[in-house]
Amino acid sequence: MSTDGVDNSRRRFLTAATSVIGAVGTVGLAIPFISSMNPSARAKAAGAPVEVDISKLEPGGMVTIEWRGKPVWVLRRTKETMKNLEGMADILADPDSDATQQPAYAKNLYRSRTDSPNVVIMVGICTHLGCSPQYRPELAPDDLGADWKGGFFCPCHGSKFDLAGRVYSGVPAPTNLVIPPHMYLSKSVILVGKDGGVA
Repeated sequence: MSTDGVDNSRRRFLTAATSVIGAVGTVGLAIPFISSMNPSARAKAAGAPVEVDISKLEPGGMVTIEWRGKPVWVLRRTKETMKNLEGMADILADPDSDATQQPAYAKNLYRSRTDSPNVVIMVGICTHLGCSPQYRPELAPDDLGADWKGGFFCPCHGSKFDLAGRVYSGVPAPTNLVIPPHMYLSKSVILVGKDGGVA
């Protein structure tokens, strides 16, 4: 076969052009594929710390936020409910919070940071089977008994927790509610999910 009259420069140009177009196409396909392996913004946010403004939270009020896909309660307790926490040791399974369900700075009667004992932050999931207990701040209602001084009642299996998230004795839940790491960015803003490494 004769190669007379074949323009080799044109052949090289076409080969180079085809290679460049193929490479661009491959990169164009690879970028979305590789990007799909990165966590989404929503997934990143699910594990990221969450800021909570409590400036408008009245005593006795509670707000629920989401952190790591779980409900987290921020409760501002009243002076009366704070006092009621002191006399409950006899009816609680772990009144001194000996189990490791809170950071060291929240291992106290109120399960809060000592500079803000009236505010408690808890993961709102029952430690029995993962239901979400109901906030029941009233005193001694008929369905919860005379020893009820406000707290959280799990309707799934009847577990009860006081307003510090400590579990009552003789209920299905084996342990207190979990206190997540948290820190105050100011007097009215809390960062849930991070504590600045403070023990």
